[in-house]
Amino acid sequence: MIHGPRTITYYVTDLAQAKSWYTAVFETEPYFDEDFYVGFDIEGAELGLLPAKGHAQPGPGGVIAYWGVDDIEEQLQSLLKLGAKPHDAIEDVGGGTKVPSVLDPFGNVIGIIYIPEM
Repeated sequence: MIHGPRTITYYVTDLAQAKSWYTAVFETEPYFDEDFYVGFDIEGAELGLLPAKGHAQPGPGGVIAYWGVDDIEEQLQSLLKLGAKPHDAIEDVGGGTKVPSVLDPFGNVIGIIYIPEM
């Protein structure tokens, strides 16, 4: 079963500058702050900042909404069977939270996320 959005990420070319800007915009400090990811809790939703790399660049199309799922493997396979194409492999981003993404048949990136405590 797919649930509502849990995480929205923005790819940025300067993580420190982006962290500072989003801290000012949302008037809150990140709860997670590492070189590979900066995470903010915005009223229960996750705003994540990721360093730009490869095909993941800022700008139009540089946002991924991650839809919550109960079983990451099962849902990923279901999306692929429905015609999605692999985009980013499943990655454990800490604490058992896992995220992959796929391309829908129209080229849009769809992220799914498994968060153990949700």
